[in-house]
Amino acid sequence: MVAMSRRAMLTNVLPGAVVVMAGVGTIGWAVAPEGADAMPLATAKGNHVKVDDLAVKAQVVVVNPSRRRGRRRRRWVCWWHRGRRRCGWRWV
Repeated sequence: MVAMSRRAMLTNVLPGAVVVMAGVGTIGWAVAPEGADAMPLATAKGNHVKVDDLAVKAQVVVVNPSRRRGRRRRRWVCWWHRGRRRCGWRWV
């Protein structure tokens, strides 16, 4: 068996794999919503527990609101220092 070169791999195999993955994703999006609606929950079938009892109501909790308008974040940036490029975390 002849070993494939990188160029042959990129030109022959990779586009085919991309097309296959796009097709599988499209079929999954088309089939999944109808299938999920049609299937009953196993806990609702076998037990005397209602599905509504399993859901938890959402609660809103505000903890220590910030006094500053904009929050500072760290960001990975590159800059020039004495003719050389340096990269690192900077506060923005």
